[in-house]
Amino acid sequence: MHRTLCLLLLAGYLLLSHGQPAQESNNTSNQTYTEFSQLNVSSSQIIAPGNADFAFRLYHLVAAQNSEKNIFFSPLSISIALAMLSTGAGVDTQTQILEGLGFNLTELSQPEIHEGFRLMQGMISCPSPEMDISVGNALILSQDLQPLPEFVSTTEASYNSKVLLGNFRDMKATIQIINNYVKEKTHGKIKDFIKDLSPNVRMVLVNYIFFRGLWKKPFPSHKVTVSNFYVDEKTIVQVPMMLQDDKEHWFMEDRRVPCTVLRMEYQGDGATAFFILPQKGKMEEVEHMLSPGMLERWNHMLQNRNFYRKLTLHFPKFSIANSYSLEEILPYLGFQDLFTQHADFSRINEKEKLQLSKVFHKATLDVNEVGTEAAAATGTSAMFFSAKHKKHVLVFNRPFFAVIYSTSTKNILFMGKVFNPTA
Repeated sequence: MHRTLCLLLLAGYLLLSHGQPAQESNNTSNQTYTEFSQLNVSSSQIIAPGNADFAFRLYHLVAAQNSEKNIFFSPLSISIALAMLSTGAGVDTQTQILEGLGFNLTELSQPEIHEGFRLMQGMISCPSPEMDISVGNALILSQDLQPLPEFVSTTEASYNSKVLLGNFRDMKATIQIINNYVKEKTHGKIKDFIKDLSPNVRMVLVNYIFFRGLWKKPFPSHKVTVSNFYVDEKTIVQVPMMLQDDKEHWFMEDRRVPCTVLRMEYQGDGATAFFILPQKGKMEEVEHMLSPGMLERWNHMLQNRNFYRKLTLHFPKFSIANSYSLEEILPYLGFQDLFTQHADFSRINEKEKLQLSKVFHKATLDVNEVGTEAAAATGTSAMFFSAKHKKHVLVFNRPFFAVIYSTSTKNILFMGKVFNPTA
């Protein structure tokens, strides 16, 4: 009989803004930064292909259910939390989780996968004066639930997990512990993450990712004007539209995919962003073509100096937030048994039959005058603009896609679709 439930919570926050990066108090020293900067970069990138595969499979599934809605989530946050959970799973359940996350276990061993996550989180979280990125995890355990020492040590070593104890008979107090933790780690941007818990819950796994970046080329505040954003043929909304006039940016018009790709850079070298603007009437066509290979292609091509040109850029200032109950989605991605009685989490606790109940994910995106990034792709079919003095104007006044990308680890931090910036 399943006496307990395992609840997995995930939280993500991305801020693209004009303020200074928050200085989160920690004891990380320059020695830690040097340690990670000297690591074999390929070791930290070994899990990137699997993470990208999972990110786009998840995106397409969410998009199929939300065709005319904003979409925004952190695939990396979800991958980290599920990979951490797999360390407490029996062999069959562990295999299902890791294969569902996009890993080929004949090519990558389980220790290599967990080591890849450890190195990746370390590299992302290295302190930088220009950028604030933090990734972390927490286990909130019932006071009477004794996890196996091996599970605790593995999650601490590979996932930098913190262990918190809660009185699950006092659900209000436990919820407050969880919400306070998420609020603190996302700098107050995600509040009241959960409102209630099932009486049977004995353990909660939390993963968070926080990102605050400053534009390398900020938008002047005095040039923000109210403009039309064409959601669809019948819907027009008013948005604050930022303007950058005659600044150099990385961008290209793709002849293989009917869209324009803009890469905007952050201060520092830790992350960059792609904004993909489909041609009018081509939103669904471009969305169906989105893939890891397409992102890799754009990323490669937009390092060609021919695509670094002066541009008059109109970009909306907006804030969106999305929440997802992933237990309704993950079974379609290969996690068939994860929320059933067939799941085996005996490596967390041998005495009690733990069953995963819920997977919540929440992410928010703020874009204003001083924060966003870009990256690009590869392929000979892109259109070259050789006329250096031609006036280029790019107006993001209709739905577009966004990908926030870790340049050091080659992982997708956040991705989504801005369908209606006022929704």
